[in-house]
Amino acid sequence: MVRAKTILALASLFLLVGMLAAQCPPASTPAAPSSQLIIGTTDKVTDLDPANSYDFHTWEIHHNTADTLLVYKAGTTDLMPGLAEAMPSISSDGLEYTFKLRPNLKFGDGTPCNAEAVKWTIDRVTRLEGDPNWLVTSFVKEVTVVDDLTVKFVLLDTIPYFPLLVATQPYTPLSAKSYSADQFDPDNTSGGVGAYKITKWERDIELVLDANPDYYGTPPKTSKVIVKYFKDATTMRLAVEKGDIDVAWKTLLPTDYVDLKKNDKLNVIEGPGAYIRYLCFNCTTAPFDNSTVRQAISLAVNRDNVCTKVFQGTHTPLYSMVPMGMWSHTDSFPKRDLDQAKTLLGEAGYSADKKLVMDLWYSPTHYGDTEADVAALLKADLEETGVIQVTLQNTEWATYKEYQNAGSMPVFLLGWYPDYLDPDNYTSPFGESGASDDMGIFYSNQAMDDLLVKGRSEAELRGEARKKIYEDLQTLWSTEVPTCPLFQGALLVVTQANVDGIMLDPSMFLHYYTIYKK
Repeated sequence: MVRAKTILALASLFLLVGMLAAQCPPASTPAAPSSQLIIGTTDKVTDLDPANSYDFHTWEIHHNTADTLLVYKAGTTDLMPGLAEAMPSISSDGLEYTFKLRPNLKFGDGTPCNAEAVKWTIDRVTRLEGDPNWLVTSFVKEVTVVDDLTVKFVLLDTIPYFPLLVATQPYTPLSAKSYSADQFDPDNTSGGVGAYKITKWERDIELVLDANPDYYGTPPKTSKVIVKYFKDATTMRLAVEKGDIDVAWKTLLPTDYVDLKKNDKLNVIEGPGAYIRYLCFNCTTAPFDNSTVRQAISLAVNRDNVCTKVFQGTHTPLYSMVPMGMWSHTDSFPKRDLDQAKTLLGEAGYSADKKLVMDLWYSPTHYGDTEADVAALLKADLEETGVIQVTLQNTEWATYKEYQNAGSMPVFLLGWYPDYLDPDNYTSPFGESGASDDMGIFYSNQAMDDLLVKGRSEAELRGEARKKIYEDLQTLWSTEVPTCPLFQGALLVVTQANVDGIMLDPSMFLHYYTIYKK
């Protein structure tokens, strides 16, 4: 992988985030659709109810079966109208966003997708308090119906990136006829109004999507998509090599991508990613309630080593929680410095005779089969100081989340896929008082809170004043270290040679409707 090329591509895409398209691009006459495409993945669907789903694969299924009022143009970070017929009108105080829906939209059950459906959906998300509800409740005061096709969002405060929120899955309009008003429907395949409809689902086995004949947009390039779920990367690699699947997506092992590039029957496609990994500290648990200790650990980790040895160059060292290529990114964290790490540990009272004894937690499968190797290298990095002694601990994801919520893991590994493409989404969940509790970090600092609030309050999405706020915030982060950024991943997909139409972008979704077989 050529890292510079990948990062430059990511940079060019992220710089487009603020360029919101004024209207849909003119539709072209689509080619005759392929009959069937089989996509393999080691990911899993969790909860098919958009009010409670909060993982990237399930959001990817929503993305292909249930449009939002605004959507991303595939292959870019440009927003354009989806179920809305145009970009919203905004009140002079920035607190009201009014959307006009396209006429004659219908859900799969035949009921209209109108302003009432939008309000019902948002009220339901608020009422049920599912995992992603904060993307609504933290920003939206109320939703009102202006007329049958016009809906108004009234915000709690002015935020420049509200259109980015409207493109997230909790804002997906649903039918009151097909979804319960008072409880989650985790196995409900009704979806919303999208390019595809779910026609079959066997959990962890197979999901079948058929093109929606009533879709308002350009019809999909392939009429049927079958998503097959694999238990591990090895099994999925064999399937793509044998031709049993057309696309292998999220995730093969790093060594698989290196090997499969040599196979002339397959294509290995790389694209920019907005996926980051980082260490988290429970900032209320000694000795990690001391920022000096957290700084020392951040200086001891060897990011280059992990990216080279574990990820074979498919990941890049990261020195900020704001990813490379995103507007306002700075390399705020210093490079590895073992001498400085030992000096800081000495200031905190530790030495070769009185070591900092700590546990480092990881989940062995949630982030792929490489996670144990990542943890082992980090343990070696920290112990190279001669002042830290690390015991590795691990548990599967469900229990890991319980421990995280309970605050029982002092130091632990996490990963982040963006909810919305803005630096606020990479900082406020981890660094803001209250919000960080939900991540198991329990960090609180008034100076950090003030910067986060200022960043959300600036009217101009990509203005110089807002940029300076996030630069200052990243500088503060490197000394406070509630989290320690480690590395940033690229997107990689393997296809059969006759597959075309793959469009990768920082939204991190695979757009099924653009893919076809030649």
